[in-house]
Amino acid sequence: MTEVLQLDPECPQHKAIERAAAIIQTGGLVAFPTETVYGLGADAMNETAVRRIFEAKGRPPDNPLIVHIASRGMLDLVANDISEKAERLVKKFWPGPLTLVLPRNSQIAPSVSAGLRTVAVRMPKNEIALGLIRASATPIAAPSANASGRPSPTSASHVLDDLGGRIDMILDGGTTDIGIESTVLDVSSDAPAILRPGWITREMLSEVIGPVDRSASAEELRRSPGTLHRHYSPRARVVLIERGSLKRIEQLCREHLKQGSVGYIGHTPVDIDDESFHYIPLRERADDYGSSIYASLRELDQTSPRVIIVEGISEEGEGAAVMDRLRRAASEVIVND
Repeated sequence: MTEVLQLDPECPQHKAIERAAAIIQTGGLVAFPTETVYGLGADAMNETAVRRIFEAKGRPPDNPLIVHIASRGMLDLVANDISEKAERLVKKFWPGPLTLVLPRNSQIAPSVSAGLRTVAVRMPKNEIALGLIRASATPIAAPSANASGRPSPTSASHVLDDLGGRIDMILDGGTTDIGIESTVLDVSSDAPAILRPGWITREMLSEVIGPVDRSASAEELRRSPGTLHRHYSPRARVVLIERGSLKRIEQLCREHLKQGSVGYIGHTPVDIDDESFHYIPLRERADDYGSSIYASLRELDQTSPRVIIVEGISEEGEGAAVMDRLRRAASEVIVND
């Protein structure tokens, strides 16, 4: 059985944190909230415990994990040769939704890095997460706490739906704030590059360390979680309309309704009176999509639709992270000006 403990996200109960830390210290798995999504944690120094993460999620072994830390001092247990640029980023953005790819310290369990010489590491901005890491007295490896390929969990109930019975404990700290995974920035070489977009944008990073590229090669992308496999998908097929008029969106919804139930997530209101049509409206804002898109995909999945149609948003600023996730979730992408 998976035990679920409810915690106050602002002032988490010490005894609950200590119980969860004891599980981490003895090689168990604990799901916990961060400011981005819920993570599935294990002792990053314990190879057997880390392998349990892959087993519980059904995660491919070539998909590396992010290591979570609670202090600058803990970073030295995880990574080597930390550059001056990396130090500036740590000072500016940690704790927060920025993951840095750095040269790996050999003390870290090999499976964490999927055989690579680098390691992805961040300091979460969440009191429950930080409390758990401190009480465990070890860096915690933690990918998103969902079955591999499914939409990332933004609530404890999502974790329980996917991993109930496979993990030891869930720390329920309510709904996560951002709802989109962290930015992953490779600073293991002289040319920093974004491997996965997130809430810390390229413009923000460039203000601190100068020019930042967007990585495209498969070899570079291997250093980041969530880049080489299909991710964030509900059971239903997802069709993403990157740009489309009301007429085109309605036409597409009606076409699919001829063959079965349809879900629609978007900021353009659609007037379709059909009991087989399920609509979740969102504002045309990155923060609204970010905080709601995974939960919306899961909610519509419960209606067993034939297809879920999602309307895209602008890629300016944080919108790039939202569109990155939607493209990875989609089976079909439609561009229609």
